[in-house]
Amino acid sequence: VQLQASGGGLVQPGGSLRLSCTVSGHIEDSYAIGWFHQAPEREREGVSAIALSGGETWYRDSVKGRFTTSKNNANTTVYLHMNNVKPEDTGVYTCTTGLNPYTAWNKVWFKWYAGWGQGTLVTVSS
Repeated sequence: VQLQASGGGLVQPGGSLRLSCTVSGHIEDSYAIGWFHQAPEREREGVSAIALSGGETWYRDSVKGRFTTSKNNANTTVYLHMNNVKPEDTGVYTCTTGLNPYTAWNKVWFKWYAGWGQGTLVTVSS
């Protein structure tokens, strides 16, 4: 399976942006798709995840109420809807796939990672 993130760009604080993760190749419904954020000079951290079967979602605390993840019925595209963005949301956003997502220490994690896509840069600045 291959993943490709897109939709990044420059957005003002308080604005909105929608990222897309295009999934190509075969992926089992038991998998989930996650969004990870790498801020400048920081490690990559999990932001959200969505189960391909059933659509259950997971979010880190710092984006709850601002970000929403969704998917299309064919499981070929997963979205990250970013609202009321803040300067600390700046960074590269990458999508990943794996099994058994969960939240801990204000991050989203997977118990097993199956692959990573190329990221897209989001810059929040006035």
